[in-house]
Amino acid sequence: MRLVTHGDSAPSSVNRYLLPHEHQVIMVRRHPAVLLRAVAEVFGGLILAGLLSKWFGDQGGGGVLVIVWWAWLLLLIRFVWKVAEWSVDYFVVTSKRMLLTTGLITRKVDMMPLGKVTDMSFQRSILGRMLGYGEFVLESAGQDQALSRVNYIPYPETLYLEVCQMLFPGGNDSDD
Repeated sequence: MRLVTHGDSAPSSVNRYLLPHEHQVIMVRRHPAVLLRAVAEVFGGLILAGLLSKWFGDQGGGGVLVIVWWAWLLLLIRFVWKVAEWSVDYFVVTSKRMLLTTGLITRKVDMMPLGKVTDMSFQRSILGRMLGYGEFVLESAGQDQALSRVNYIPYPETLYLEVCQMLFPGGNDSDD
């Protein structure tokens, strides 16, 4: 199975970080659950703004209402920003390394060579099980790496097996 978004080629925001001799094997966006907090803030702010509008509207507090709705508009703008950031964040596994690209204006690329990974696990919270995401935990021999945790990974079991197969390619080993 090959997990790649946008056909077989990485978007240019990711492709510029791939070396000429490596090819992408897995590329996924982080799970949309990364946006849950921002969604809750926007809806909570909308409910609060509506309640305050009702309360201050009955008491003639027009100036306060303007501030309340501008504050909600700022929450909405922040939400749109978070969605835009999510749309350019990718977790990529190539034939040589793992990359996590994040950020809209300030681009951050965390990387770990596949050969440096000594242990890899994934964990899922209850919410992660319900919504279908998990977190990868990567370890290397006695070193702190830029890429040690990758959270909000979609279908983590499948990705875990794919990456483990790349990290630890098995021959026809038998324990007879």
